[in-house]
Amino acid sequence: MPASDELSQLRTQLHIETGATFPRADDAHFDELHGLRARLASGIDAPQAALVPAWARFFRALGPAGWAQLDQRASRLARQLRDNGVSYNVYTDDVQLQRPWALDMFPLLITPGDWARIEDGVLQRVRVLEAVMADVYGERRLLREGLVPPALVQGHPDYLRALHGVRPVGGQHLHIVAMDLARGPNGHWWVVSQRTQAPSGLGYLLENRLAVSSQFAEPFEALNVRRLAATYRSFIEGLKAMAPNGPDAHVALLTAGPYNETYFEQSYLARYLGVTLVEGTDLTVRGERLYLKTLHGLRPVDALIKRVDDAWVDLLEMRPDSRLGVPGLVQAVRSGNVLMANALGSGFLESSALLGFLPALARRLLGEELRLPALHTWWCGEEAAMLEVLPRLAQSVIKPTYPWSLSRGTFEAGVGPLMGPGQLASWVDRIRHAPDEHTVQAYLPTSQTPVWRSGPQGSHIAMRSAILRVFALSDGSGGWQVLPGGMARLVGGDAGIASMQSGGSSADAWVVDDLSPADETDHGMLAPYVAAATAPPLPAARERLVTSRAAENLFWLGRYTERAENAARLARITLDALHGEEEPSPAMLMWLGQLAESVGLTAKGEPDPLQWRTEFERLLITHLGDTQTVPSVGFSLWWLRSAGATLRERLSTEHWNFIKQAQEQFREDCDALTRFDPPAASDALAALDRLSKNLAAITGAQHDRMWRDDGWRLMSAGRQLERLSFLTDALSRGFYTNAVHDAAGFGVLLDVFDSAISFHSRYQRSREIPALLEHVVLNYQNPRSLAWVAQTLNGRLAYLHEREPVGVQDLSRRLRQPDVGALATLCESDAIGDFVHLQDLLREMSDTAGELSDAIALRYFSHTEDARRSLGA
Repeated sequence: MPASDELSQLRTQLHIETGATFPRADDAHFDELHGLRARLASGIDAPQAALVPAWARFFRALGPAGWAQLDQRASRLARQLRDNGVSYNVYTDDVQLQRPWALDMFPLLITPGDWARIEDGVLQRVRVLEAVMADVYGERRLLREGLVPPALVQGHPDYLRALHGVRPVGGQHLHIVAMDLARGPNGHWWVVSQRTQAPSGLGYLLENRLAVSSQFAEPFEALNVRRLAATYRSFIEGLKAMAPNGPDAHVALLTAGPYNETYFEQSYLARYLGVTLVEGTDLTVRGERLYLKTLHGLRPVDALIKRVDDAWVDLLEMRPDSRLGVPGLVQAVRSGNVLMANALGSGFLESSALLGFLPALARRLLGEELRLPALHTWWCGEEAAMLEVLPRLAQSVIKPTYPWSLSRGTFEAGVGPLMGPGQLASWVDRIRHAPDEHTVQAYLPTSQTPVWRSGPQGSHIAMRSAILRVFALSDGSGGWQVLPGGMARLVGGDAGIASMQSGGSSADAWVVDDLSPADETDHGMLAPYVAAATAPPLPAARERLVTSRAAENLFWLGRYTERAENAARLARITLDALHGEEEPSPAMLMWLGQLAESVGLTAKGEPDPLQWRTEFERLLITHLGDTQTVPSVGFSLWWLRSAGATLRERLSTEHWNFIKQAQEQFREDCDALTRFDPPAASDALAALDRLSKNLAAITGAQHDRMWRDDGWRLMSAGRQLERLSFLTDALSRGFYTNAVHDAAGFGVLLDVFDSAISFHSRYQRSREIPALLEHVVLNYQNPRSLAWVAQTLNGRLAYLHEREPVGVQDLSRRLRQPDVGALATLCESDAIGDFVHLQDLLREMSDTAGELSDAIALRYFSHTEDARRSLGA
């Protein structure tokens, strides 16, 4: 059966069985689904209009059964993005800083012919941009010959005079270039803008591909979609080849941190490329070389993938108020000791005004005409251009010449076709007042691609305008590769601009191939393993470095995990005791009240259970989700999530989801509790039980799914320090208040140590003090005993000490482990019943825990404890 007849039958079947229709694009927009300008198809019934071959193959592979499952696939896609924690941070959103990443289910399909033209044109433009960079920071012939106005280069805030004459490491300025493309009504592709300073999207692009291809596995294979992995691999190998130290170069990715809008993709990309994710505080410059601050000293960094704008990278030579950069980094670049991708000073290339001068620059630098045109662009700093374009603002887009600049005029782009006469007149006045700060670009009705829409009124295909972002990556040999595909950004809201901050969304872009799978030679996948007589040598394994910042956050991740567990357990025990079968004694009420205040379940000065039991219970429940007034459970969970957010490149997706779910679910439970006055203890106990299960999952992930490196050991040390402080305080107060001497108090203390089951299995229902102290203080088989905690903590610190320089104090020798033969001494009491020797031991262990915490911070996080520490190799 001919393919056209098969598709016709499929379309008819879909329409009859599901009511499926294939809408056309709006007038004046190119229709990606039908492959024509929409208004030329007027009069053709939409369900019968011919689809382009690529979309025909897509729907054939999907079939009626697949069509019927599109709602379920859309739900799975949204859940996958949510579970993976894919987010886009928006500074202006006070309600929710982390927005879920918006991804439409249908990809944008690009034919081999279209892609060949795009690829050829992008590669040519990249050569022009590299040549412009080399000239502007070198001979400056283009400025002398008047081929580009000095105001667009030397007057641009992102032009860095300090880098003039500096030859970049490897001889190449640009390594990553992003270009935004749009398809016009006639089907031709146009360049809209270019990004060179710190292009975003490489990580989101990967996540989009994995997410969408998993929902459309059959169409993905049927269309022979070109893979991405080989291009990423060539990029990172190329960086190493050009960097100091060659193939053994240490590559890092510089991020602005977890509050940057694209932090998720930066951590995702670092993990995928196998490079170290660093913030400015992780780095230091010594002797004009860039170093990474690690647990065991400084390690050289040879190449830096920069995701921080140039103005912020060095507070000594750029913005003195920057907290994102590294003092002295520019000098390290000048000295040729670090490769920057991209080189500093490329920001002026992003000006839209430069697009209008690139055709002449291409002829001068390459002797070629540009094969991929840009939208017609006028820089209003030239009077002739301004006078020509002012009458046509209604058909144009007005853009800032110096986008994102704090020293030159910047503004949100204005879309002429969406403005009224009054707005257009206002723009004319603004342009005349500061012409050089305005660039005008021809308005292009961009092509519209299909998207899936689910809703209460039914599900259907809709059409949305799209901008395609493609990436060119250097391969280290002076050549470039264009990632086969890209990220489509779909126009959202009423602004007419494809912007994630303006409510837009994204879509995967597939470059389809006419080859059958058997004909393809390289999909960018790993080659299959073939057994050989002689095993090949293993590739050199690089030790995973732990930055001081990551180590500190891991340390506090452990501490806040333990702190949340302790506070939640104590809250549950306290509420159970207040409503138990036995009437709590005054001693036990005093003890529980002191402990509640000590761990932050209640505030100092609030009623304790001896004074006003009902009010104490109300306050304790009300404070559970508090993140401001007291450091209660919600406070610890919030900080646990904050620490985890800075470690996304080190935590598994499941681990991060456990943390996020624990914090979000407990916050919701606590919000529900406060709707009633007084809140119900039974509801609070149910919320604490749910939290306990989530915390158990987090603990399991920390113990079973994390690499046992020094960072993990510090996380474990943080947990043991927190446990030691809590348990010594609880036991000391239990004896001080005499709560341990009554039946109920004895049992509650075992619950606080989470040791009731093991104790009763060894001592039945004994309430003897010697048995208690042997079990919770001296027993090295009980993971909640003080002896086990001290032994584990010392073991972690001793392992870290093995890699310390000679002469550095061994922290594992500071904490004295309880002597199993000291039981009789610990059980001695004086004339008034005080267990003096026990209290001395508890006080010593608690004080040492605090001292160790400070010593760990000084030695491993701030590197100020030992002045003899030298540069690492």
